[in-house]
Amino acid sequence: MTGIYISWPFCAQKCTYCNFASGVQPRGLEDEYLAALTSEIAAEAIPVPDSLYIGGGTPSALDPPAIETLLSALPDAWREATIEAAPGTLTPDRIRAWRRAGIDRVSLGVQSFIRSELARTGRKHDAQTVEHDVALLRAEGIHNISIDLIAGLPGQSAASWRASLEALDALEVPHASVYMLEIDDDSRLGSEILLGGRRYGAFDVPNEDQIATFYETAVGHLARHGLPRYEISNFARAGAESVHNLKYWRREPYVGFGSDAHSFDGDARWQNAETALEYVEKFRAGDSVRSDVTRPDPVEEKFFVGLRLTEGVQPDASDWLRFGPAFERHLSTGMMESDNGRLRLTSRGIMVSNEIFQEFLAA
Repeated sequence: MTGIYISWPFCAQKCTYCNFASGVQPRGLEDEYLAALTSEIAAEAIPVPDSLYIGGGTPSALDPPAIETLLSALPDAWREATIEAAPGTLTPDRIRAWRRAGIDRVSLGVQSFIRSELARTGRKHDAQTVEHDVALLRAEGIHNISIDLIAGLPGQSAASWRASLEALDALEVPHASVYMLEIDDDSRLGSEILLGGRRYGAFDVPNEDQIATFYETAVGHLARHGLPRYEISNFARAGAESVHNLKYWRREPYVGFGSDAHSFDGDARWQNAETALEYVEKFRAGDSVRSDVTRPDPVEEKFFVGLRLTEGVQPDASDWLRFGPAFERHLSTGMMESDNGRLRLTSRGIMVSNEIFQEFLAA
């Protein structure tokens, strides 16, 4: 079954750690983008989907009529329909509109429950806002809720990280995502760190070893509280794993709409214009919003994405012929383990997973 991803790259403010092609844009561009996005969806012959994911940006800030217009052209037979939400943007009317449109899952971009950490990122909410939003979602009939946290924010300590994990426990949500801070020049904080500056709390970012320890602390803590890891950054109660996101790691088809949205049909991959402005300009000119199609090696991808999952990958005889030396080396060093023929990363292997994944792309 096909998944659908819809990109809404607009935010009220740009968070310092954010390295996505999203941010604050003119209102006029938002209106044009919505028109282009609606047209792109209407023009696509979409196989019946079983999952929907509306990401951003801050799609929870969309007016209810816009959400219903966007989704009216789509069949609503999905097993799961998710919208990303920024704490503090939820209202009863918005949630009711989501439910009318078929949305039954909300992913809250909390990142931290500590006010001082949030202030340095540019986020406006606090722990009480998150508690209110979770209660509001449940009161309006949405119980499938996920919460995001980031390990490695400026000023974060072992104690404050534990406090965020405990606040997460108290909300008893069925799903959580834990991301280690990415340091690159696509975010303001990352650029500042790389340049040796001090803005955005760059001088106060935990070091790599501390961030790794925070992540490992989260893995153990969440497992003890009923949320075992099923993918490197994702944790869920049994049955609450993200139907849509599992498509990415299992190489199942999905179609992306909007700027910077990616698509995969089981063979080919393509990406839309990266920024909202580029996307709208292509639409105005009557050009395709898609970039060039690529056809990646399915065997490489089988391990590059599949090893992110706790369930691992089942190699066949041809995989052993091609990658056998790498398998044996990682098994012998304790980076991988085998369970009834399935290979998966160990906890040690996960901490160097990017290096391991690259081996399968270079083989």
